[in-house]
This record gives sequence, structure tokens and C-alpha cells, in this order.
Amino acid sequence: MRDNQNTPSEFEEKIIALDRVTRVVKGGRRFRFRATVVVGDGAGRVGVGVGKGADAPTSIIKAVATAKKAIITFPLKNSTIPHQVQVRSDGAIVFMKPAAPGTGVIAGGTVRSILEVAGVKDILTKALGSSNKINNAYATIAALQSLQADEEKKEVKK
Repeated sequence: MRDNQNTPSEFEEKIIALDRVTRVVKGGRRFRFRATVVVGDGAGRVGVGVGKGADAPTSIIKAVATAKKAIITFPLKNSTIPHQVQVRSDGAIVFMKPAAPGTGVIAGGTVRSILEVAGVKDILTKALGSSNKINNAYATIAALQSLQADEEKKEVKK
């Protein structure tokens, strides 16, 4: 049997949101927890997952497992992204722009969490439209997934 508590993980985990959700039934309300978690290796690999459970630790464990299954890889250019990108996912719009070294991560809550665990050090971002954390997380992942390395962009233009 493997002991998951003592083995170091290759991924950094960060909880974006932990919400108590209710379902109304005949006898009253049933409470559950929904966790939104981001995992990343700090070198261009990141994933987002949502998990639900009867208690908070269970939902977090499920969210981490889902996030690890949904990991994407995107290109990094030094400590930033290779080019500007704007993506719409559901009601959320995320705009990302490469920044000069030393700028830092200029981003709000959800987008900042994802970019930090992904390993992006210098970037300018703006989240428009929805303020829903899950929608913003999926829009950020879609934006990172749409990035192309400089070599790929040159081949497309030819």
C-alpha cells in the first residue's frame, strides 16, 4: 500500500475555491463541499479540477485527482508567454500579454493562482466578463492551451 502523505509530489497544489453547497430535500438541506484546485509543476504544465464530497478533505482529494488527469502543457519563453492571447470560455474572457523580466505576475485571484503554479513569472493579464472562479479557471486554461511556441508560429505564417 502506498502512503500518499509522505511521498513528495512533483506537482504544487493550490486551492482556488472551497465552497459549501446545499441540496434541498424533503427533510431539509443536505450540505456538501465543492473544491476547485489547480496543480502545476512550475515549468509549463498545469491542470484544474473540481471535486465534490461530504467533507472538505474528501472534495479536495477528488479535485486534485481530477486536476492531475486534466494537465495541459504550454510553451514558455524565458519567464513569460510567447505571445499575446485572448480567449472566451462560457461567460469569462481572459486576456494575457507577455511582460518584460522583473514585471511579475499582474493578475487577479484565479488567474494568478494558475499562472503561479504553472511557472509563469512575468505576465500582464485581465479577466473580463464573469467573476465566477470556475469559469475564469477554465478560460485561463483555454488561453494557455491556445499558446504556440515561436517556432510553430513561424511555420504557420510561411
